Order: sequence, then C-alpha cells, then structure tokens
Amino acid sequence: MFDCDEKMIRSLALADREITTENPAFIMGIVNSTPDSFWSGSRGMIDRALQLIDEGADILDVGGESTRPGAEYVDEEEEIRRIVPLITEIRKHSTIPVSVDTRKSSVLKAALDSGADMLNDVAALEDDENMASLVARAKIPVILMHKRGIPKTMQKTTEYNDVFTEVDSYLESRVAYALEEGIADNKIILDPGIGFGKDMAANCTLIRWCGSLCDGNYPVLMALSRKSIIGELTGREDVCDRLWGTIAANVLSVVNGASFLRVHDVKETADAMAVLGGIGYNY
Repeated sequence: MFDCDEKMIRSLALADREITTENPAFIMGIVNSTPDSFWSGSRGMIDRALQLIDEGADILDVGGESTRPGAEYVDEEEEIRRIVPLITEIRKHSTIPVSVDTRKSSVLKAALDSGADMLNDVAALEDDENMASLVARAKIPVILMHKRGIPKTMQKTTEYNDVFTEVDSYLESRVAYALEEGIADNKIILDPGIGFGKDMAANCTLIRWCGSLCDGNYPVLMALSRKSIIGELTGREDVCDRLWGTIAANVLSVVNGASFLRVHDVKETADAMAVLGGIGYNY
C-alpha cells in the first residue's frame, strides 16, 4: 500500500544549484511586465512577485512581451526595459528561481546578467540563432514550446491531421537541436503550447496525453491558466471566472504526467497540489 508520508522529490538542476519540491509538480507563478497580457491580474512588478513567492511559487516566470492571440511583438530594447528592473528588484528580496519568457538572446542575456536562472522560449529556440548557444554556455534549463505561426495569426491555423503526433514530432526535433547545440539533457523541459495555434479538441488531446510527449523522457510544463479552453469547457467568457476550471485542468495535467504548472493563481494551485500529493498520488 502507498504510504502518504513517502513522497517522491522532484528536482530541477539550475546553473548553480538544484531546486526540489515534494509536491506533484513545480508551481511557476506568472509575472507579466506588459500592458497587454490577456489577464490583467498577471500584470505587475515587485509587489506581485513577492505576493506569488509568499503564496508558495517555486519559480517566477517574468515576461515583457505578450504572446496572447492577436498580440504584436515588441522590440528587444522595450522588452529589456520592462523586465530587467523587475528581475533586479526580485533579487534584492529573494533567491527564488526566475524564468524569463523571451524569444530573443539579447533579452535573455540581459535577464541572466540581472539574476535570471532559466529560459521559457515559446519559439523553442527557433526565432534567434544565438539563443541555443547562450543557453548551453549558461548551463540553464530551457522550456521548449510548440506553437504554430505567430501570436497575431496563430489561431487562424488550428487544423491538424493528428495533433499529438505532429506536436510530438516537432518537440522531438527541437530536443535534438538543443542537444546538438550543447544543452544538457537534464536541462530540457517540454511545453505542448496549449492555445498556440490549436482548437479546443487539440488542446484536450494534448492535456490527456501530455506525459507521453517524447516518450516521457523529458519533464512537461503545462500552461493552462485561465486560457480560452477553460472558458470554452465551462462556458465562462470572463477570464476572471476561470479559476476553478483552471485548477481542475491543472490537476488532470499532473495526473497525466505534467511536472510543471505555469499559473496565475499560485495559492490555489499550491492547495490543489498539496491535496493531490497528500491523498496518495504517487507521481
């Protein structure tokens, strides 16, 4: 019989240390230093960052460029202007790992110089030829995400013959590229890109089978928080009403194999993970 006191420890190797959690998944709290992220509750600076730390975040994900459907890209100078002061301020208060959500190597370098610890790349190292080598040299973890097109147009191309096979094949190719560029095997995390060029049926398939991506050889991050799929499944058009649907989807994702959750609502997610682990979910 499974002993509820016997917990598997999840770990992630950063460049200079290892972080661990006894929960079924690491919780990554979202701090968007942007004026146009799809939910205003994610926007903020040091006050929001400190709030998420207090609520139990394992990692903070800082972004200066919105990737919501329809969003316009911003230039690297503006992105740096938005995120570097925030990372610098976080470092005055906490050693929490900071992930930077960017597609640009110049932005990543500025973030690393300010104290960031990992990369969350929605372009899976495709948009900047210098990104992979920088990640390899810095010895940081990288999240490789599947997307189709760019945010401005991505929801216009949501048809797949077999969404799991196509997303899986893409991520396999990006893993191979990362390894060829010298990124360590234990520094790679996968993200199927829920809502990035996918309709509800495709998103549901990826949630059900997320743990099977790349044959389960790499940890998977799921970013479901308050997204359109939650609104479609619940009938909640207002983003502010999608918390409980998000919690349900996150729990199912972890049961199906995810080990990182990127969320707006850290406190509630932490409670859900505590319950999932506490009742004997043997991840």
